[in-house]
Amino acid sequence: MSILFRFPFRDRKRLLQSSFFTFDMADIAPFRALRYDPQRVPLDRVVTQPYDKITPAMQEDYYSASPYNLVRVILGKSQPGDSEGSNTYSRAAANFQNWRKDGVLVQDPQPSLYRYTQSFRVPASALGQAGHEHIELERVGLIAAGRIHDYSDQVVFRHEQTLSKPKSDRLNLLRATGAHFGQIFMLYSDPGSSVDSVLASVIDRSAPDMCVTDEYGVVHRLWRVSDPAAIRAVQQRTGDMKLIIADGHHRYETALNYRNESRAASGSSDPNAPYERVMMTLVNMDAPGLVILPTHRVVFGLKSFDLASLLSAAQPYFETVPLDSSTPFESSLVRLQEEGRSGPSLLISTQQANLILRARAGAADTLLPQYTPAQRQLDVVQLHKVLLEKVLGLSEESIRNQENLVYVREAAKAVERVQHGEAQIAFVMNPCRMEQVRDIAFAGGVLPQKSTDFYPKLLSGLAIYSLD
Repeated sequence: MSILFRFPFRDRKRLLQSSFFTFDMADIAPFRALRYDPQRVPLDRVVTQPYDKITPAMQEDYYSASPYNLVRVILGKSQPGDSEGSNTYSRAAANFQNWRKDGVLVQDPQPSLYRYTQSFRVPASALGQAGHEHIELERVGLIAAGRIHDYSDQVVFRHEQTLSKPKSDRLNLLRATGAHFGQIFMLYSDPGSSVDSVLASVIDRSAPDMCVTDEYGVVHRLWRVSDPAAIRAVQQRTGDMKLIIADGHHRYETALNYRNESRAASGSSDPNAPYERVMMTLVNMDAPGLVILPTHRVVFGLKSFDLASLLSAAQPYFETVPLDSSTPFESSLVRLQEEGRSGPSLLISTQQANLILRARAGAADTLLPQYTPAQRQLDVVQLHKVLLEKVLGLSEESIRNQENLVYVREAAKAVERVQHGEAQIAFVMNPCRMEQVRDIAFAGGVLPQKSTDFYPKLLSGLAIYSLD
């Protein structure tokens, strides 16, 4: 993948607005991370997937793994008798402070940047393609304390909408603990890989400071970079970059809200206050190893459903590409990818048949007046606004609340639900392309929910950014 997208360097603004400094470019800084002491606890027993990816079963497993597992801070269990003064947030704060006091968490002696790599295999079951399980990839990131920006600053860009309930939960946790435990997954453009060249040259062939394999077989490695010259070189190379949030929209906006609260409480204009920053992992969108998986939709519980009626109602907007009943499912997915190169395409699966719907160019434009041409080219927009809402009659609110719809990562499992009678229709998707995410985000637009699944996820607990 080669995406030649970079913004010109701009001078840092030196003006006050509402008594606070503002900046119009990326600003990353080293920090003294708190990290688990491997002499005290096995790392693989205490780190977790991001909080919003932790299922109830995973939460139980994490609780059982160690009394120091980070889940007890980022996603603790409610208990009978919880009150305003004693609850999951107060227990999270107590655990965090006790682990620091007892030396389970130790703060690095010097402000540092952290080179973070993830070695993994693309899950073939997610893409539905044979052979991918044998392809080893590496994604390279940089963990730093990044300056928090309002979206209006045009430095940090989102590609998803957020919901108020998760942000309220994360804000309560941040208020209680005064620390960031998970990393905001940020994308930047660096076609020449100049940033990682600096970091790679510093660590050379040295052993990582941390290495752990997660439950999905992903190997996570982390190197601490405290050399001042290397840090300055990285800051110079990132200073003119714009950032896109890949994962962590709710946590980013929580950090933004906390920053605003803290500014108001302090009444000061200190641009170096710890709350002005949040922990980020920055990944080069132009480098190999950046994988976006599709998320498929499965519809159930419709009062009446008939494939012929669906195809008739969809005919003004989609062309039908029949698939032979003897075609292996993996071959159908290859065909879907081929069709997707020329425009939005979806594979639909019912108990009667599998077939591909290919969007007619411009046919649905009158249904999508609020979307830009780039957004209209997204498979998920055509699916949600045309097929789900217009053809099947599902409301936007019911889709958001998943009243008749579930999201499934693996294509085969989505189809199995239909074949087993658990659902009426599965919509199998091509993955969203990185250039689509980039162009829409930089234009100020957003994608529908569950449009992107960046794989693998960033582990929580490798580094912690405390605001004290």
